[in-house]
Amino acid sequence: MKAPPFDYHRATGVADAVEALRAADGEGKVLAGGQSLVPLLALRLARPAVLVDINRVPDLDRLELRDGVLHAGALVRHLGLAAQDRHPLAAEAARWVGHTAIRSRGTLAGSLAHADPSAELPAVLRACDGAVHVAGPGGRRRLGADALFVGALQSDLADDEVITEVELPVPDAWGFAEFARRHGDFAVVAVVAARFGERLRLVVGGVGAVPHLVDVGDLTTVDGELSQDRVAILAAAAADDVDPPTDLHGSAGHRRALTEQMALRALAQLAGHRTPEVV
Repeated sequence: MKAPPFDYHRATGVADAVEALRAADGEGKVLAGGQSLVPLLALRLARPAVLVDINRVPDLDRLELRDGVLHAGALVRHLGLAAQDRHPLAAEAARWVGHTAIRSRGTLAGSLAHADPSAELPAVLRACDGAVHVAGPGGRRRLGADALFVGALQSDLADDEVITEVELPVPDAWGFAEFARRHGDFAVVAVVAARFGERLRLVVGGVGAVPHLVDVGDLTTVDGELSQDRVAILAAAAADDVDPPTDLHGSAGHRRALTEQMALRALAQLAGHRTPEVV
């Protein structure tokens, strides 16, 4: 299928991109990797009047670690994220994104802006309590992960704003587990575990409109090593805390059972235990 007609603007800088989006009056879309946007255009599920291409904007492909936080420009590709060793959790999650062709073009910022609740990187951003830096006509702002995602394929970004940088704090320990029907598919359920000192953040993707931050009270405060018994208790509590939908990929009960199994695997990886088999 062919995309509907649109005007094309190649941005020369962040300010130029913002101005082009502002002038589009809500009818513009940012083109970075295009791995989500282009299929929507082909299916005519998106009909922007203007595409604002940011691929030639300088300095948006930087990737650096500062004070325990990975700073990634908007044009950092999934392959680049997977290849770096400064944030091992982000690298592992990026390896699960699609296939090589998708990872070579798709971007971290694009995945976050698309806000698919089954995607790996939005769950990582929330588990790490990360943030995005956004530029718009009113200036720049920093938006935390808990505020960025507001619904399925919906974010707090305005139509004339563009992500310029992503902040990902590096956890002291981490775990990642995903179940998908085929390699490269979006997750039916994915679990990301990140430990920062005595604080444990456990996020489940694929069980709601946004990546779900598990809220089980004092269970997520960890003093010392995480025992196998504590892992099992946490995984069961995570399954009880989610309220997944029933759809063509599985029932609510199926997703809840997967949540417990993926949480067992992610938490075991974080704690350094032998990873349990999925049952």
